[in-house]
Amino acid sequence: MTDIREFLDKYVNEDLERILVSNARSSSPVAKLQVRPVPVKGQVQYQVTYIQGTKAIHDNYKKDELNSYLTEQMEKNFRQMQLEGRYVQARVLVSKKGKMDIKAKEVKGGTKEDFTPMLSHNRTKKYLLKEGVPVPWLIDLGVMTPEGKIKNSRYDKFKQLNRYLEFIQDILPKLPRDREIQIIDFGCGKSYLTFAMYYYLKELKHFNIRVTGLDLKADVIEKCQKLADKYGYDKLRFLQGDIASYEGADHVDMVVTLHACDTATDFALAKAVKWGASVILSVPCCQHELNRQVANQDLAPILEYGILKERFAALLTDGLRAQMLKSAGYDVQILEFISMEHTPKNLLIRAVKNKNRKEEPQQPREWENCIQAFHVEPTLKKLLFEDIHGEDCK
Repeated sequence: MTDIREFLDKYVNEDLERILVSNARSSSPVAKLQVRPVPVKGQVQYQVTYIQGTKAIHDNYKKDELNSYLTEQMEKNFRQMQLEGRYVQARVLVSKKGKMDIKAKEVKGGTKEDFTPMLSHNRTKKYLLKEGVPVPWLIDLGVMTPEGKIKNSRYDKFKQLNRYLEFIQDILPKLPRDREIQIIDFGCGKSYLTFAMYYYLKELKHFNIRVTGLDLKADVIEKCQKLADKYGYDKLRFLQGDIASYEGADHVDMVVTLHACDTATDFALAKAVKWGASVILSVPCCQHELNRQVANQDLAPILEYGILKERFAALLTDGLRAQMLKSAGYDVQILEFISMEHTPKNLLIRAVKNKNRKEEPQQPREWENCIQAFHVEPTLKKLLFEDIHGEDCK
């Protein structure tokens, strides 16, 4: 193949992973270009990244636009292109006289490293959910094709599911093997992660589990329950309800709350502690409560800026939640759930019950001093450490 446009039309498709354009000519305003597919409103577009001065510039193109752009760049400004797809490795070299040498190696069944990879890439990682293995709920939820291929526009969701399962994998020793495990997913939404958790624990790891997904939206709950019934997931049920008022259990082993908005996270955490849950996994969202309250004279010059105040309030909220869970007898970590490039709501609180944890007398005083310093009254403190009259329960 000697025509660059024909080459691009063939290989820029849903299986493209990345393109690197390099070896710039003196006429080129930039040293190199990088291209990767990105989901935009449910459609695949192609993001071109280049450095201009000290800034990284990102432009999105549709397929035909990208191919025209890259054709022009290779004809005028660059001498080398490397393309990597799931089923192809290719390289384009341009001679000083402008002649193009195009070599492509198609590989059935997945990419082989016939050329040196331009970048490390997460598709080489061994995921707990396997590519190429059809999973019914992943197909129905639009992440996977019937052949087991992950759709490019849903690859971020696939990575998120696997990252979540890695957190669960870490706590498997904390879950009992001699009885049924009770799990509640508060604010389950469309339930991608709920189905992933059930599939991983029940089908792959063979735990005896019963999972309840709770959400306010009746239509979402109805759809999720139909899917669970379709797959024969007899110990997975979905209920419509509010986190704060839910009273459907006396004991729960594991509580999950992902992107429950504002104080809904606090109610979920408080219920988990009340039930004596062995494991809590929480990805908080929309920490409005402390953003409305926080005030500190020394930090006033910083808190004057809305975006900084919002981010500070979010960190303050989750830091205090972690400390209060420690006071309630848990070992607590705050971990990155997914990359910041996908969502700023990317912190996960993982708390594991420690029956041997003995609270030091000064420990609660530290977070209480922090509360006083920033003039806030977190809902979780009221739920865990104060009675209905507002008096300290300790």
